[in-house]
Amino acid sequence: MTSSDLPAGLVETLGTDTTTAEAAERLASAIEANEKLRLIAQVDHTAGANSVDLELAPTVETFFGNPALGTPLMHIAPTVAIDLPQKMLIIETDSGVRVLHNDPAYLAERHGIPSDTPQLAVVRGALQNLANVAAGV
Repeated sequence: MTSSDLPAGLVETLGTDTTTAEAAERLASAIEANEKLRLIAQVDHTAGANSVDLELAPTVETFFGNPALGTPLMHIAPTVAIDLPQKMLIIETDSGVRVLHNDPAYLAERHGIPSDTPQLAVVRGALQNLANVAAGV
């Protein structure tokens, strides 16, 4: 899958000199170092696949949030809660580590949140910063 093959609403950051484990550790550390964010969980999908004797490229999903940003969005459109907390998916490929997250503009459109809602710009910037840290760029 290439960036042009991404499903609608996903943003990708590519890291070429890292592993999924390194990227996941950097992401978790960055979240934990930010007093506004809460690390909820990291899911090692590869370990899950291996537990049932299946193979999967190194894949880790991280769940995290900032209630001060998410709650106002849920007041505008309660259905956005289905897409919260935030998630980042890290997948190791032959071309590098792919760090993927939902585009806040896509979620706003999906749930009828006005595009000029101030929290969206904050979330967009925070997600891209975290993706860059995870990818090592």
